[in-house]
Amino acid sequence: MCRSAVEVDFKSGCDVTYLAHLFPANRHTEHAKITPKKQGLIALCFPASYPRIYSQTSKGSGMSDMRTLGEFIVEKQHEYPNASGELSSLLSSIRLAAKIVNREINKAGLADITGAFGGENIQGEEQQKLDVYANEKFKAAMAARDQVCGVASEEEDDAVIFDTELGRNAKYVILMDPLDGSSNIDVNVSVGTIFSIYRRVSPIGQPATMEDFLQPGNQQVAAGYIIYGSSTMLVYTTGNGVHGFTYDPSIGAFCLSHENMTIPDNGKIYSINEGNYIRFPLGVKKYIKYCQENAPEDGRPYTSRYIGSLVSDFHRNMLKGGLYLYPSTAAYPSGKLRLLYECNPMAFIIEQAGGKASDGVRRIMDIKPTELHQRVPFFVGSTQMVNKVEEFLKNFPDQE
Repeated sequence: MCRSAVEVDFKSGCDVTYLAHLFPANRHTEHAKITPKKQGLIALCFPASYPRIYSQTSKGSGMSDMRTLGEFIVEKQHEYPNASGELSSLLSSIRLAAKIVNREINKAGLADITGAFGGENIQGEEQQKLDVYANEKFKAAMAARDQVCGVASEEEDDAVIFDTELGRNAKYVILMDPLDGSSNIDVNVSVGTIFSIYRRVSPIGQPATMEDFLQPGNQQVAAGYIIYGSSTMLVYTTGNGVHGFTYDPSIGAFCLSHENMTIPDNGKIYSINEGNYIRFPLGVKKYIKYCQENAPEDGRPYTSRYIGSLVSDFHRNMLKGGLYLYPSTAAYPSGKLRLLYECNPMAFIIEQAGGKASDGVRRIMDIKPTELHQRVPFFVGSTQMVNKVEEFLKNFPDQE
């Protein structure tokens, strides 16, 4: 009787030497049933007598059976008897694209993949080579699935509509920032991918429309990010908690490392580019001074930490407690971060983790977008810290 199954993708960085150690030549059948699957995948079904593979639990309190992302997705799907499995399949496509991009990022400095590409995206930002590469890989992964009717990317001027029979009958649209913080890649600073999934609102059987993409964040069915750092981690939510999976290159799988992630209600870290201080709204300036005040009774002064990659700053603050700020400035009066590609997915994740996301006045996920590349001010993190910066913005409005 089989105890567990591990899905291995040889095309995405699986360590064959490691598998050879597990299954010596000509003795595979003594250890596991190996079942060929589609697209270079095999399923390893271990007998009940075979030694278990272990991983550290997220709280570090001993050892527990390892669960891969694929197994976890299927497990969660079984909690909803009427689920079709389409969303699960879509998350699996994102997992595969993340492995491919991760492999390429790990070559930075060895291959000609860093530096500027020579073009600009719709925001007027210089595109990096890896921006373009990641955009193409994630877009191709979505196009290969019959669940996606269209993709909108920070790197594309317009949404890409899959006007095929499969695309017209698909249920979901994807919005993404394929490589957040890519200007940092040349200096080995962590970067990431952000994605957001919506159920289409246009009729099935027709090409997707702009209305499918211009939905408020409270209509998201899933969102997540991949952080390519000292280890690669995929974090996602489907509205039932936040879960994190760390990539194990030895078996080519994302393994559950952080189940039911939560953010502390308050924190001692604030993340903002203080080089723009002179351009900040008065309320934000006052809040920064508040963070820097010597007030040991309530944990101040706070620590300033700013990487310049939203995914990296967000990830640290969610684990430790903190606040990420990107307010409006003189250069960006509407804010700089994109509502659809960055703010909405991160807002969905942080709320599921027990935090809060705001534009300084409104809940981010209640904002009705009017254009694909709409920008908004963004304050996200521990609930008490977001409440406090909102209080400063209200009490210290800019003079007209």
